Amino acid sequence: MGDPNLLEVVVEEGKRCSRDVTCAFHLNEPAKRYNLFLRRRLMFQKSQQSKDSIFFRDGIRQIDFVLSYVDDIKKDAEIKAERRKEFEENLRKTGLELETEDKMDSEDGRTYFVKIHAPWEVLVTYAEVLGIKMPIKESDIPRPEHTPLSYMFGPVKLPANVKYPHPEYFTAQFTRHRQELFLIDDPSSFFPSSSRNRIVYYILSRCPFGIEDGKKKFGIERLLNSKTYLSAYPLHDGQYWKPSEPPNLFSERYILYRNWARFSYFYKEQPLDLIRNYFGEKIAIYFVFLGYYTEMLLFAAVVGLACFIYGLLSMENNTNSMEICDPNIGGQIIMCPLCDLVCDYWRLNSTCLASKFSHLFDNESTVFFAIFMAIWVTLFLELWKQRQARLEYEWDLVDFEEEQQQLQLRPEFEAMCKHRKMNAVTKEMEPHMPLCSRIPWYLCSGATVVLWMALVITSMVAVIVYRLSVFATFASFMEKDASLKQVKSFLTPQIATSLTGSCLNFMVILILNFFYEKISAWITKMEIPRTYQEYESSLTLKMFLFQFVNYYSSCFYVAFFKGKLVGYPGKYTYMFNVWRSEECDPGGCLIELTTQLTIIMIGKQVFGNVKEAVYPLALNWWRRRKARTNSEKLYSRWEQDHDLECFEPLRLFYEYLETVTQFGFVTLFVASFPLAPLLALINNIIEIRVDAWKLTTQYRRTVASKAHSIGVWQDILYGMAVLSVATNAFIVAFTSDIIPRLVYYYAYSTDPMNPLKGYVNNSLSVFLIADFPNTTVRSENRDIATCRYRDYRYPPDHEKKYFHNMQFWHVLAAKMTFIIVIEHIVFLVKFLLAWMIPDVPKDVVDRIKREKLMTVKILHDFELNKLKDDLGLNSKEFSKHFMIEESKARLAVSTT
Repeated sequence: MGDPNLLEVVVEEGKRCSRDVTCAFHLNEPAKRYNLFLRRRLMFQKSQQSKDSIFFRDGIRQIDFVLSYVDDIKKDAEIKAERRKEFEENLRKTGLELETEDKMDSEDGRTYFVKIHAPWEVLVTYAEVLGIKMPIKESDIPRPEHTPLSYMFGPVKLPANVKYPHPEYFTAQFTRHRQELFLIDDPSSFFPSSSRNRIVYYILSRCPFGIEDGKKKFGIERLLNSKTYLSAYPLHDGQYWKPSEPPNLFSERYILYRNWARFSYFYKEQPLDLIRNYFGEKIAIYFVFLGYYTEMLLFAAVVGLACFIYGLLSMENNTNSMEICDPNIGGQIIMCPLCDLVCDYWRLNSTCLASKFSHLFDNESTVFFAIFMAIWVTLFLELWKQRQARLEYEWDLVDFEEEQQQLQLRPEFEAMCKHRKMNAVTKEMEPHMPLCSRIPWYLCSGATVVLWMALVITSMVAVIVYRLSVFATFASFMEKDASLKQVKSFLTPQIATSLTGSCLNFMVILILNFFYEKISAWITKMEIPRTYQEYESSLTLKMFLFQFVNYYSSCFYVAFFKGKLVGYPGKYTYMFNVWRSEECDPGGCLIELTTQLTIIMIGKQVFGNVKEAVYPLALNWWRRRKARTNSEKLYSRWEQDHDLECFEPLRLFYEYLETVTQFGFVTLFVASFPLAPLLALINNIIEIRVDAWKLTTQYRRTVASKAHSIGVWQDILYGMAVLSVATNAFIVAFTSDIIPRLVYYYAYSTDPMNPLKGYVNNSLSVFLIADFPNTTVRSENRDIATCRYRDYRYPPDHEKKYFHNMQFWHVLAAKMTFIIVIEHIVFLVKFLLAWMIPDVPKDVVDRIKREKLMTVKILHDFELNKLKDDLGLNSKEFSKHFMIEESKARLAVSTT
């Protein structure tokens, strides 16, 4: 096979045999594979283009979009073929140019690829239709200057040519009759690739492919749903691991991978302008939000870590822990059994280690951190408004109206509609779905959401029952097994039950979430929303309500219900008259809430990142494995992208949902877990790079789309911020032990040198063992007459025995006072900050005014010069028009 002539003969024979069924039958499989491999390899060697070419065969026309399909041997093959023929013919009528790659030239031998190019006339026409803004003059507004403080952050900065890949321009909406106004140096590169694929997708989504059942059918989405086409996608502009080859020298994908998607750049800022140029504003603004949220988390993480360190340093000197651990104090206090019949009496010092751990998160800094986080969340949301306003200016979105995209009718809605109605605004007939046709699905949708939320509550109750029933087992097992004496010092029955219950609850959360995602998407689709905005809003409401209940219900139970309705010895409350209600540890329920939050938060973040990284990687590996040559380096650019995972439109929705859910953990329960911002910070640093790596290496390039904000998620964040003030105030008041300690400190302490001395004994009430019913305690004789339990009740020798004493009401009054005072202070500070911080920074307002002024002036000068050329210099008509245009310009300037 070393002779080139012989090699060509073999390859030509392989080509002939691959097309001749009889010949191919006689070739054995290894010979066929080898001939196909040689044919494929030689095709690239003989071709004048690189295998990474993003151009047509002529090497001049750029590929803006790719469609793929396979021959279908099923009964509807002819229908699909006819649809494709009609669709492609109509695409050509719109001015698009198509070039088809035969299946025999594809890697798998069965896939056709239709390459689409948008020529200049098509681009300028639809750029005007879509209102795309293009540069008319380089901006004379300088970029923000570096301050002396900014040089401290030099290591995290990106090179200027990466951070700002293009200079800033004054822009105006593109119009065909003003082409001379725009800075068109090279028509082939005037429109960026993101604008080109957006224009082509706009045409594809509205191009008809026939009339079926008396209705006009159109849109690439319907053809994809019916499997007429396998996929439709714009091309990446090259490989991510190496620079592009001529004639495509500048590869934004390669630059993004090198400066954004690599994990070694985790400390670097993001190239936001480059992300926007390549993926579009909608994806870019998600990364802006995630990056800004991560930056703000840095301050919260530092303060939270300081509070944790304070708790760690003061843990050994904590009076409460010292008394509980003291053999002469905690070792002499006999506590009442924690469950009926099986559980025995126990000494308070057995919870020594748990009380020390509890102090880590339940100390004086807890109140400070709760107030700090309430102010932090206000600053974050108000400063995000400013960041968003700055983005709108920098990305030419000041006059952008989302209705251009979000209020377009969904193809599914048009396909299902059998009625037409006059639009009051446009005075045109458009598809209409009567309310009576939607009501059954709305009822079904509401019932489904309620049913699944009830299922979440039921599963939470089931976990509580598990904890109640297993607690007795743990207690009995640890009591009987002498070998567990050392383990009992740090793994008490309470802690063991809390850990296993939290892990079980997390598994249930993941399972319910997996199934609900599928059901909610299906139910939303069956509601037949009219527009994309209605679809996203409906899905957002369903998913957020469920996620809120699913992830936070167990935390709300531990924070606000566990240990609050227990009763007292001899008169405990029972769930379903079978299981005794759970009691908190003598140090309070805060440590259990911290355990619950830690397991759910860390588990969710680890599972999410592993899933996001492994799932597309495994799918893409499997697709490449099925390729003939088993090497992505030997097949074309469009085939390589075809084998990548598709970035579905709802993928960004789930990214936002994940971030907002994490925001809830950071804000709603942060008083019980000051390390939550630190965990969120670490996760988000990883999340940014994982998402960047996925988009640049594992997913097809997305169709660029515009967005000027994070949409409805901003309202959800504001709602959670307000709710977080109440939840953290209640956690400090009712879940932590701070308020009872303060009441004892100022009202009941008898030792001025150590005011908290004796607090543990004071917080425990006395119960006479003889008052226990025989059905709740062991029958063997005891040499003790009383036991202790956590509550403020009168002793058995008092005339009001076992009723709440005055200290209980003092503590309750102090808790309510604390909640009212803290909430009023925090809300007052929040409103003051919101009033003091403007939504749009003053420098941005000035820049917007300057750009509008310059744009009006440039357009005015252009029109006058054009009019001058048309009418002549000395024409009286020109003078008349000149005065009119001058008046218009002055009026526009004064208005600006």
